[in-house]
Formats: sequence, C-alpha cells, structure tokens
Amino acid sequence: MYTVCGDYMVKVDLITGFLGSGKTTFIRKYVKYLLSKGEKICILENDYGAINVDMMLLSDLKSERLGLEMVAGGCDHESHRRRFKTKLITMAMLGYNRVIIEPSGIFDVDEFFDILHEDPLYDRYEISNVLVIVDANLETELSNDARYLLASQCATAGRIILSRTQEVSEEKISTTIEHVNAILKEIQCRRQFDLQTNISIKDWSKWTDSDLEEIKNSGYKETSFVKNFSMDRNQFQSLFFMNLDMSKNEILEKMNQLWSDSSVGTIFRIKGFVQEEKQWMEMNATKEGVRICPIEEGQNVLIVIGENLDETKISSYFSCEYSTIHTM
Repeated sequence: MYTVCGDYMVKVDLITGFLGSGKTTFIRKYVKYLLSKGEKICILENDYGAINVDMMLLSDLKSERLGLEMVAGGCDHESHRRRFKTKLITMAMLGYNRVIIEPSGIFDVDEFFDILHEDPLYDRYEISNVLVIVDANLETELSNDARYLLASQCATAGRIILSRTQEVSEEKISTTIEHVNAILKEIQCRRQFDLQTNISIKDWSKWTDSDLEEIKNSGYKETSFVKNFSMDRNQFQSLFFMNLDMSKNEILEKMNQLWSDSSVGTIFRIKGFVQEEKQWMEMNATKEGVRICPIEEGQNVLIVIGENLDETKISSYFSCEYSTIHTM
C-alpha cells in the first residue's frame, strides 16, 4: 500500500480481451480470490451499450466489500470518456483498495493508460495489472481492424490468459499463440509470447490459489507499436433485441440459422437471457457452440455482437423491437 498526501493509492486492473473471449467468467474467479484475501473491490463495467448483460452476470457478487458500477453508454466518445474518468474519481473516494475495469471487447487500451495518467487520477491510482483474455480457439480469419484491436490489447498485457483450453488440442493452443505473435508483428510491436513467458494455459477449473496469486502479480508492459487511427470504429456493433416472445429452443434455432448466413455480416457472439418456467437462463454463444445455464436475475434481451452487421437481415430473424448500439 502506497501513501500519497495522506491517501492510499488504489490498485487498478484492466481485464480486456476480444468479444466473447470469457472476460466476465474470469472476473468471477479472480474477484472471489481477491475477496478471500480481504480486499475491498469495485468492478467497473466500461461499455458503450445501453444494456450491460455482463453486469447482470456479476450482480450476485455484490456485497459490503464488492461494489459493481457501470459507465453508461449511449453517448459520443468524448462524453463517454468524461463519464469514465468521473466514475474513477468517485471510486477512489469510496475506500476501495482495488478497481477492476472490464471494458467492451472493442476497446483501445491506450485510452486506459491516458486517463489513468491524468490529474487527479495520477495521484490516486496505481496501475497493477493489464490482463488479456484470449479464446484458445481463436478465430484466425479476423478483419484487419479486429486484428489490430486484439494486437493492441496484447501489446501491453502483463499476462495473456487463454480461455477454454480444455476444449482444444495442444496444437490449437500453439496455433493461437503463433497467431497472436503474428498480429503483434503486424503493428510493429517487438513483444512475443510463448508457453513459458507471461501466458496462462491451465484449465480454469483447475486453478489453485498459487495460480491466482501469480495472475494477481502479472503487472503490465510499456511497449510501442504503430497506432491505427484510420479504423472505422462504427463497424463494430451490438444489435439488441428486446422483449423476445420466443422459447429457448426457438432462439437456438435462430442462432444456428444466423451462424450459417454469411449475408448478415460477421457475428462474433450472441448472448442474452431467456425465461422458462419462471427460471432465467443465460445464453452465450459463438459459432463453436452455445452455453446455457440458470441465473438468478435476467432481462428479456438478446444481443448480437459483430462486425459490419446487416441490421435489416438480422432483424428479420426476430419479430420484436430492436435497437443498435455501437460498442466503440
């Protein structure tokens, strides 16, 4: 614990990763470990969507020592940045000793560093970790902009944490790491990762306290790379479908149809909730498969996340109200 002008420095962890990589699942495990060590934590969901499904998935963790906050979306980039900074100032005043930031999967990490180095945050916060969650079954056919975003996240990471390693072969894990290294070279970053250097490949269900302690002390890297300012951030979208009057099986059928329809754009992830017999179910799908599990709290919403989505074609699959929120 550091002291500045009589006040302690708040540690801040950035948990980032591309859309659908497993950030929220990781945060649940990480936060439970930190709480067991006596920390007082606030999770700050920094998203551009007006409805934050991930925040709902974390709501059951709230307690006297764990706060859960969100930077509201639905505004321009500069307004969102100001709200983000204001929220961090508030968190520093509320006695938390660690803030964990989960941004949108479409996120420029430099924004995080820039804001934390501005007054008055510079004297309040100590950057502790930058952790990047990467799906072990990483899609290799990403657009140039998607490749840049993933590379920029990995460039400063103290550690890459591979998710779902138990579902893929050792060969696929090696291919994923090679792909990350290749896109780092594309942005002229000298960093390279291997199985022994700042990367976790262990099945998350088998993590021990020593594994989590190692992750907690991962830190971050100061590095340089070529910035891509020409990227059209509006090409990454979240399409929200509200008040679905469909059963779980009907939604699954529509999901399967969407994955096979190349005309709708590039879909990264479909997530949301459905209620059956008064039980809320979380649905989280990529083209590799879908996970469905019971949850205490939900909302009748389904979100299609992707790149260059055709709203009209996607909405034709659902007979309900929808709205588009750009995630960056």
